[in-house]
Amino acid sequence: MGVEEQPKPAAEDSKDSSVPVVVVVAVTSEGEPKTQEQKMVVSKIRNSAPQPSWFTPKRLLALFCVINMINYLDRGTIASNGINGERKTCEDGICSSGSGIQGEFNLSNFEDGVLSSAFMVGLLLASPVFATLAKSVNPFRLIGVGLLVWTIAVIGCGCSWDFWSISVFRMLVGVGEASFISLAAPFIDDNAPDTQRTAWLGFFYMCIPVGYAVGYIFGGLVGSHLAWRWAFWFEAILMLPFVVLGFVMKPLQLKGFAPAGSKKASSVETLAPDALESEIPVTDNSEEKGDNMDEASNSGNVFTRFLSDMKALLSDKVYVVNVLGYIAYNFVLGAYSYWGPKAGYNIYKMANADMVFGGITVGCGLAGTIGGGLLLDYVNSSISNAFKLLSASTFLGAVFCFSAFCFKKEIYFLIFFAIGELLVFATQAPVNYVCLHSVKPSLRPLSMAMSTVSIHVFGDVPSSPLVGVLQDHIHNWRKTTLSLTSILFLAAAIWFIGIFLRSPDKFNEESEHKTSELNNTNKAPLLDEEANTA
Repeated sequence: MGVEEQPKPAAEDSKDSSVPVVVVVAVTSEGEPKTQEQKMVVSKIRNSAPQPSWFTPKRLLALFCVINMINYLDRGTIASNGINGERKTCEDGICSSGSGIQGEFNLSNFEDGVLSSAFMVGLLLASPVFATLAKSVNPFRLIGVGLLVWTIAVIGCGCSWDFWSISVFRMLVGVGEASFISLAAPFIDDNAPDTQRTAWLGFFYMCIPVGYAVGYIFGGLVGSHLAWRWAFWFEAILMLPFVVLGFVMKPLQLKGFAPAGSKKASSVETLAPDALESEIPVTDNSEEKGDNMDEASNSGNVFTRFLSDMKALLSDKVYVVNVLGYIAYNFVLGAYSYWGPKAGYNIYKMANADMVFGGITVGCGLAGTIGGGLLLDYVNSSISNAFKLLSASTFLGAVFCFSAFCFKKEIYFLIFFAIGELLVFATQAPVNYVCLHSVKPSLRPLSMAMSTVSIHVFGDVPSSPLVGVLQDHIHNWRKTTLSLTSILFLAAAIWFIGIFLRSPDKFNEESEHKTSELNNTNKAPLLDEEANTA
């Protein structure tokens, strides 16, 4: 005969319902409770425990990578020549009908650019909103809501009838994507193995250049064989299964937020290791609605809470320095993506500048993003090491990119620029690792949201027109690109300052609510084949 300890759900009127009550139950040699009353207590406790989700950490990573790729496939699709098309033109009395969106709606270049701006407006306005709502609504369900909005919006893009209608639908596409970009990375960070957190983030952010490239190809193929509207309808079909999954599957719980069954916090601590295997614990779906209402009523004014969280973010020197460096970095990359092919054509007379710059971006984006994550994990993932990698990689990348534009021969330019891009892309996983680990868990969605807002508002959005103004003034693409590239040295210098800041990792810092999570030893590393097959 032995003694088995079972946590008992805390009483409804308990002052501190988050503290589990331990009940000592006498058991037989077979491990079963001795009395009928004890059997009922143990059965009640076990039945009240949340059941493991279908999701394993690697399934979750794969799911989010596919969704991320579809999101960026959409961005590449609308920018492709096959879908974006050309406006109607008339020359010497001969008029062309135009093609794609621009041709059908007879958009000027300014109006065509507004479509991209409309998407960004939706994305930037909604990101902080979804991040704040994550404190009162299950974050996994918020992702499902966002994907539903995204799907309806892209269907609307395919059904649009004029410039204003497609602009509104593009803004709603940005709103739908906002929930995912704010909340997906924290989920991945929660469930990745301790030794491979940055590598997993690298795999996730690798989908950005791949999605763009696939979008260009997809848009070109659809535009050449079907009407441009079909591209958006196909995107909706691709995303629909993930929308259904977001509402049907039991919701996952994000570290640092109150679980749906927060009034019975002790029950979420009763998951037996042998029942978990490598699955991710979920919240009790049956109590989600009522408990979320209680949480919302107790959380106070949403706007006040948002201001309080923003104050906490802006007072964190590590976070602020990281985002400032990210802004300078994205300022350069945004202008590279827009002006790069044109600059390459004018400086080196490249006949296929679009393909060259596209190929370099995809290849170096894949290798650099994954490589940066693996390297940080190899040297031990920490905020200090992340800043060292960010500053060193960006500085060396700036040296190679700057040198590339100094060469007169195209072959030397291509070699040095490819090496520079490889080093520059190595920052993607480390910079987001700092965003996630420099703040307490409950602030991570807002941290990611405000990082996204900042790098766009102050980075790639103004950089393209500003570089255009500079080129109009000096009329020399080589000097313009050298001036632009020099800003990477500023990004490296800002991240270098981060090395000397006191930077504790707040991933395990106690937040507003304690939530259960898997021990990372149960999560087989993605790259460890022996562990995967064991």
